[in-house]
Amino acid sequence: MTSGGTSALSLNGGLGRYETAVFAVVVLLGAVMCVVFRGAGNAWAIAVSGLIALVVQPSAVLVARLAPGGAANLTARMALGMMLRLLTLVVYAIVVASVGGLPITAALVSLASFYFVSSLIEPLLIRS
Repeated sequence: MTSGGTSALSLNGGLGRYETAVFAVVVLLGAVMCVVFRGAGNAWAIAVSGLIALVVQPSAVLVARLAPGGAANLTARMALGMMLRLLTLVVYAIVVASVGGLPITAALVSLASFYFVSSLIEPLLIRS
């Protein structure tokens, strides 16, 4: 197998493990958030935030791989992923605030928490 095929294989395997880890973070932290935020609609807001995190987190890792400098420039790669997360958090805040269908506090705190905790495990994948 060529080195290009090997790196694609390791990316898919690593991304799959990362997505599984993000799913575990969303489920466990989401359960904790549901205990903290017990008001009407809060569980739904936490679930929607979890679904957004499940889509954005692996996407941020893939986008971060496009950063200039390749694997040697870990800081640029991490910054690019964080900018994508911040952008989605801001857009989510505007949508939740303007449409008003979800409790904004539970929605934003849960999404930010999902991003933060799952970002702590990201360097294990992004270095590979």
